[in-house]
Amino acid sequence: MITLPWDEIQSVFLDMDGTLLDLHFDNHFWQQHLPMRYAEKHGMSFEQAQDELVPRFRAAEGTLAWYSITHWEDELDMDIVELKQEVAHLIDVFPYVPEFLARLRSHGKRVVLVTNAHAKSLNLKMERTKLGGHFDDIHSSHDFHAAKESQDFWRGLQEVEHFQPEHTLMIDDTLSVLRSAQEYGIRHLLAVHRPDSKADPRDTQEFDAITSFREITPPIPETVDPTS
Repeated sequence: MITLPWDEIQSVFLDMDGTLLDLHFDNHFWQQHLPMRYAEKHGMSFEQAQDELVPRFRAAEGTLAWYSITHWEDELDMDIVELKQEVAHLIDVFPYVPEFLARLRSHGKRVVLVTNAHAKSLNLKMERTKLGGHFDDIHSSHDFHAAKESQDFWRGLQEVEHFQPEHTLMIDDTLSVLRSAQEYGIRHLLAVHRPDSKADPRDTQEFDAITSFREITPPIPETVDPTS
């Protein structure tokens, strides 16, 4: 069981894909739907499309280009947003996420969405999930011209959030991002056991991980009787 020192935590930074939202949508899109549409466009088999696309995807992993819809639209000459709309019904919020976010706000924590998602993808998901109102602010790595895997991202985020790393909790499904946050000095770090609900649990190595946000939702705050 994970016990968090909520009295010490002032800011909560939350990843989106694979943390608050089921990564199944993204995995299905990049591994199945996009290759299928690419194959149709170029008159090739699905396997041929995969053979062509996968090395290009891997070469960009961990960089800002990998997360950029504009980059892939230019690179592949395809309307990525329109293709994502075709399978947008797969976008899904993990259980207990709204309750967790609401409880954080009731405890006076600063709740911030910190994502590598490009604005076009971010807008689609916020429109579908209606989660936007739960956050004090939303920051995309594209605003800082650096992915969360880079220290430049955290330095840029510090300039706008003015957070105290030792009083900050970061939850993310990407271990390289958590390591980058740790290097910057963020004290409280959690991974996610199963970012994709249709895939096997991941080995989160040196990081503690949650299976559900219910595990770490803080208790209902005590109310003070003004007449006492």
